[in-house]
Amino acid sequence: MDSETTDTICAPASGSGKAGIAVFRISGPNALGVLRRLTGRSAFEPRRVYRAEFSDPASGEVVDDGLALYFPAPNSFTGEDVAEIHVHGGRAVAAGMLSAITAVGGAAGGVRLAEPGEFTRRAFMNGKMDLTAAEALADLVDAETTAQRRQARRQLSGALGDLCLDWRARLVQAIAWFEAEIDFSDEDLPGGLAARTADEIGAIRGEIQSRLADRRTGERIRDGLRVAIVGPPNAGKSTLLNGLAGRDAAIVSATAGTTRDVIEVHLDLGGYAVILADTAGIRAPGDAPWDAPWDPIEAEGVRRAARTAEEADVRLVVLDGAAWPEVPTGAAGRAGPDDLVVLNKCDLIDSGQIKGDPAGGELNPPPLPASALHGHGMDLVVAELTRRVSRLSGGGEAPVVTRARHRAALEQCAEALTRFDPYNSSELAAEDLRLAARSLGRVIGEIDVEDILDVIFRDFCIGK
Repeated sequence: MDSETTDTICAPASGSGKAGIAVFRISGPNALGVLRRLTGRSAFEPRRVYRAEFSDPASGEVVDDGLALYFPAPNSFTGEDVAEIHVHGGRAVAAGMLSAITAVGGAAGGVRLAEPGEFTRRAFMNGKMDLTAAEALADLVDAETTAQRRQARRQLSGALGDLCLDWRARLVQAIAWFEAEIDFSDEDLPGGLAARTADEIGAIRGEIQSRLADRRTGERIRDGLRVAIVGPPNAGKSTLLNGLAGRDAAIVSATAGTTRDVIEVHLDLGGYAVILADTAGIRAPGDAPWDAPWDPIEAEGVRRAARTAEEADVRLVVLDGAAWPEVPTGAAGRAGPDDLVVLNKCDLIDSGQIKGDPAGGELNPPPLPASALHGHGMDLVVAELTRRVSRLSGGGEAPVVTRARHRAALEQCAEALTRFDPYNSSELAAEDLRLAARSLGRVIGEIDVEDILDVIFRDFCIGK
């Protein structure tokens, strides 16, 4: 992007609503001109803070007094001339300041409101960051948990971007070796270039495949792990959901089958984002002791519950303590090694009965006794669920794939490298290497990105 011909844009860079401070950012060739018009000051040294009064150029009225800063290109966030204005954060002050900024005209042109993500898009286009860093900035702004913040910070510092740059540089070198062997086979070149290329390609492919074999940890942290509460009707699943959420998110009734649809609640569990889903009670028609007829609405609820359980990262299987030691076969069979089994309504059971095996054999993992209604054992349930969520979320500092876009591009790269055979058709082999390099370029945004830029930046907030 040419900073000499682009529009000058502005936007509030701080949150909306009443606050102590409101920050406005201006980027483009008229940024310095805006400061001069608003303050009446002609000289601004780069990166120095000035106390100033800001006046509306249309009316001459002083809007507020505050701070002004100027960052000349290319040493700014966007790589263009950038100005920042800091004033008091009242709604009227913020509205008056934005009106005053957009009222500025001049030889360099006027100022328009920025589109969502336009500041970051200009930073990308001017080479201030790659696409992985731009996406990480959006993730950092949206982060709601400690794990999301840490992951976004690692990506923003270049964790994945630097890794892809290294792979791409090595690929380019391998392409050079391979094509030299093809084009200059009759020249006095070092021997074994084809074998050398194959070894390097194998190493790169192995590293990429290792990153892809991460159980989608990065996506889980960014989007939230899905935990499904499943079990037979009237086991207390909705009560457990309300207890974990700390509010009445689901209707609770003594009548079996109250929950028909999937109810989702977002939680911060040990610093990890979790999407907790309450589901309809799973049973088969005629299952005792529920004699309610099998109607189409319940059938759809059971179908959705089964699908939610299948798609979940963790299943929290809730058993009815009032029916213990009888365990519905379908409910018990849904527990896997990463899942948690809770024996609810433990206040209705003698402690000696809880320790015994259920009818039909031992449960693995064994159930945790709890009473969601009275809060007994809930601390242990939360601790055990947090431990499973933490294990599935990794916890290492290694770079991770955080978006489906990254994963798709890296999978295409790995597939091209797998097809590469230096001893087969040289033209096809060279094309596979070029396709692999192109796929890596898509991750960091070096080539073929115009068709995805709008998709990436449209979800940014205004002022970023």
